[in-house]
Formats: sequence, structure tokens, C-alpha cells
Amino acid sequence: MEIIWMLIVGGIIGWLAGLLTGRDVPGGIIGNIIAGFIGSWLGSLILGSWGPVVGGFAIIPAIIGSIILVLIVSFILRKMGQKKNHGHHA
Repeated sequence: MEIIWMLIVGGIIGWLAGLLTGRDVPGGIIGNIIAGFIGSWLGSLILGSWGPVVGGFAIIPAIIGSIILVLIVSFILRKMGQKKNHGHHA
């Protein structure tokens, strides 16, 4: 049951990060869960674990970390997309 709760909270964190940045997280629900988990890890590395903890996630650092992650991933995907597009025109 705890794992399901972690997946739900991770998914919500990833979804919130996508919502707050105005970017879609690739991979739908699974992508949101992955973004939530990695973002949470990233956030706790940068900011430590403080504030309310839900489902094993320190919510505030997790959301901030996920936002950073979503921005980085969307930046990389956009750059890759530009490279692909430029490749076809050459």
C-alpha cells in the first residue's frame, strides 16, 4: 500500500511541476511519477528535507526539484528537436 501511495504522491508532484512550468511532462502519468521521484531526489539534494512530508516526500523541496527537472528536460528536448529539424534542412 505504501508503494501505491508513493506513486500517487510522486505523480502529483510531477503533474504539479508540469502545471507550474506550463510544460507537459513526456510519458503521461508514468512520466509524471518519474519526474516526481527524480525531482524529489534532486530537491532534497539541493534543499534538504524540510516542510511537510507526504508519502515519503518532503513536498516543498520535491516540487521545486521537479520544476527544475521539468525545465531541464523540456530544454533538452527542445534543443534535440531543433537539431533534428536543422538536420533535415541541411
